[in-house]
This record gives sequence, C-alpha cells and structure tokens, in this order.
Amino acid sequence: RENFIHLCNPHLEEMKEDILYHFALGTGTHDFPALFGDVKFVCVGGSPSRMKAFIAYIAEELGLGSPGCDYPNICAGTDRYAMYKVGPVLSVSHGMGIPSISIMLHELIKLLYHAKCSNITIIRIGTSGGIGLEPGSVVITRQSVDATFKPQFEQVILGKTVIRSTNLDEQLAKELMQCSKEINQFNTVIGNTMCTLDFYEGQGRLDGAICLYNEEEKLQYLKEAYDSGVRNIEMESSVFAAMCNLSGVKAAVVCVTLLNRLEGDQISSSHDVLVEYQQRPQKLVGYFIKKSLGKV
Repeated sequence: RENFIHLCNPHLEEMKEDILYHFALGTGTHDFPALFGDVKFVCVGGSPSRMKAFIAYIAEELGLGSPGCDYPNICAGTDRYAMYKVGPVLSVSHGMGIPSISIMLHELIKLLYHAKCSNITIIRIGTSGGIGLEPGSVVITRQSVDATFKPQFEQVILGKTVIRSTNLDEQLAKELMQCSKEINQFNTVIGNTMCTLDFYEGQGRLDGAICLYNEEEKLQYLKEAYDSGVRNIEMESSVFAAMCNLSGVKAAVVCVTLLNRLEGDQISSSHDVLVEYQQRPQKLVGYFIKKSLGKV
C-alpha cells in the first residue's frame, strides 16, 4: 500500500510555483520527482558535516559509492541547510533548536510531497544529554515531552496557543531496538526524550552565563524527569514528532548521550571519544536501512 505525504495546507494547491527558500530549490526550477522521487529514508541531524559523513557512510554500507567519493550538497545555493542524497536515502542538516528544525521540516515535507514520494521513514539522528545512563548510550525516543514532562508541543499561532501530540511510531522504535540488539555494539534503551527551548537554564545546567537556582534544585528536577520516564534531553524532538504526525510520516528519534546529567553539566570527553559516540546513531540507523532493503 502506497502511503503518500499528507499536506495540511490547502493554499499550496493554488500556488503556481513553490519556492523552498531555505533549500534554494523550487518547483519552477527543479524537477522534484526526478531528483527525489525514489527517496524512502530521510535522516536529519543538526550538523552539516555530520550529515555529509552519514551519506558517505550509508553509501558504502549499501554498496552505492566508492571510498573517498564526494557527495555534492544539493542545497549549495544557501548556507542555511545542507542536503545529500545517495540511492533511496536523503541526509539533511537541521541546525540547532526548535525554530531551525521547524523551518527545515516545513520545506522538507513539501519537497517529499512535490516529489510524489511514498512510504517515507524519517529519522532524526543526533546527540543529547543523558539522565541516569552511561555516556555513549543510545536512546530511541518513545515520545517527546516538554520541560514539564508533558507529551506535547505547544506553539502560538495567530495569537492562540495550539497543542500538538508528540508521540512517535511505536513499531518503528521496536524495529530499531531489535536492530541494536543484532549489531550488539553499545547500550540502547527506549525512553522518553525531553525537548527544551535552551541548552543551559532550560536543561537545568549550572554553567551558563545566568543561573538563579542551586545544585540541589537542579538534581531534584532531573530526578523528577527520570522518574517520569525521561532518559535524555535535546532541543528538536517535540516539533519533529508533531510535524511528522500531522504529515502522516513514520518517524523516530535516535540520539546518543554524551554525558550523564546527574553527574555533571559540561561535556568533557575527548574529541576522539565524542566522535565515536556520534557514530553510534549512524551505525544503528544504517543497519536499519540495510535490513529494510534486504541487504543484511
């Protein structure tokens, strides 16, 4: 059964041309079905360099590229986001925080719609702060929660507060967990992910430029988060889940933890260790894609 992208915007049908400004792409200048019609998997992450590394990794894993092969940035006409493609896999950077990933997702979802893509799986791969987990653990998100531990994304639209669900695809999370068991290289858990509006005060850190609470209050908050099912903290998952839900897209969030926030605030591991940690979500999602394509 073909499952196409659902657009929640009737106004788009009245437009002669749709310019995806932040991608430097447009329906009047690019043949979207020819460029992207075969896409089945979209992986998004904050850093352009990480998403370029991912496309090189997945190309080699799928036998679609040669070592050292360069992959051009499809969005080279802008410096906002970077996009790479190999076979059925699209790799896109989204920057940092809810506003940045939200803008990217609006244009990505329209791109997939204009390309007439079907049966799409979108996975955010990234880094996070862990709660009660050893650094390097990978968290597959069950549902994204806000800073009060509610599974919702709240946005003001036309002056009114709109609340949207942040549940993620349960079956996809189970499939990813099974893949982690099969590769058996690092600790992986399914848990809730807290999405905040800020890296410092919003996540209860003591090391920002401004901090008007003490360590005891911080630890109490993080323990309450843990008791509610939260296993990691990042800054994009809520709007990601909400927008994928509204568009009828199967989605997941897979993030590695760079530290245990119950033990500190600063990321102090060496560069080499952090690079290896950041490769873990790529390995897991890469294996999932290979398995989905019958290449395992």
